[in-house]
Amino acid sequence: MVKKVAVLDNSILLLGETGVGKEIIAEYIHRSSPRHEGPFIPINCGAIPETLVESELFGHEKGAFTGAVAKKLGRFERANGGTIFLDEIGELPPIAQVRLLRVLQNRYIERVGGTESIPVDIRVIAATHRDLEKMIREKTFRKDLWFRINIFPIIIPPLRDRKMDIPSLTQFFIEKKSKELNLSSSLILAPGTIDYLMNYDWPGNVRQLENEVERALILQSEGLIYFDHLFSVLPKGETSAQFDDEKEILSMDEVMSRHIKRALETANGQIHGKGGAAELIGINPSTFRSKMKKLGIRWSRPIGSVV
Repeated sequence: MVKKVAVLDNSILLLGETGVGKEIIAEYIHRSSPRHEGPFIPINCGAIPETLVESELFGHEKGAFTGAVAKKLGRFERANGGTIFLDEIGELPPIAQVRLLRVLQNRYIERVGGTESIPVDIRVIAATHRDLEKMIREKTFRKDLWFRINIFPIIIPPLRDRKMDIPSLTQFFIEKKSKELNLSSSLILAPGTIDYLMNYDWPGNVRQLENEVERALILQSEGLIYFDHLFSVLPKGETSAQFDDEKEILSMDEVMSRHIKRALETANGQIHGKGGAAELIGINPSTFRSKMKKLGIRWSRPIGSVV
């Protein structure tokens, strides 16, 4: 859906819980659009004091209010020729909603304290984690504004609903954070770690996963990355029962052997490439093969697969 709409110029509404990556999706749309050479201007509507929202969005003239000692360009003017990303649009106060509706309809803005109509050439991407339809019923969000921004809604699912993304996201964040922290590039996940990560519900979504990876890297020991601080809060019930057979004390070779076999089963025997067993565990394919050989693991190659 993102790829289809990126090349167009219509408004977009991104829906999803906090931490799912709405701003990253918005940036991707901008970079993939004909406006990619123009500015990408993000603004968190919920982070601006209500008294300053209009000034931040539309700018103000000198002397428009106490403290306005000079003319200021708002985010819409700064986004001219590019994209403006209105994050948490559900937090906009009513008066700002009215002015935003006029901008979307007419493509003109007026600075606070000014009378001149200033044309703007922008694409609007809005986002929220709130239920806008419920807010409309409660009369806290304008119905006509909702119709304007809801032309092409994209729902970004929470991480708990796309757990197959966890291995690749984890590896991506390990590489990214290792560079930021100047750590060794040979760090690998401790055996069994991916299973635990896949069985955690991630209430903070991708942002939480990124933060937990950074914490685990700081606490890492002898090249192995553990998430012990996270395991202690794993959900009860089915998740914990799934690992009852691992409560017995196993040697490291036995743990690694089980982990490799589970990865091979998940990847349908594929070792190399995206979704392969080596990627799921987070190690180089040649290292994966060496460990298989060392542990005496034999695995038949599925017909037609690339291993």
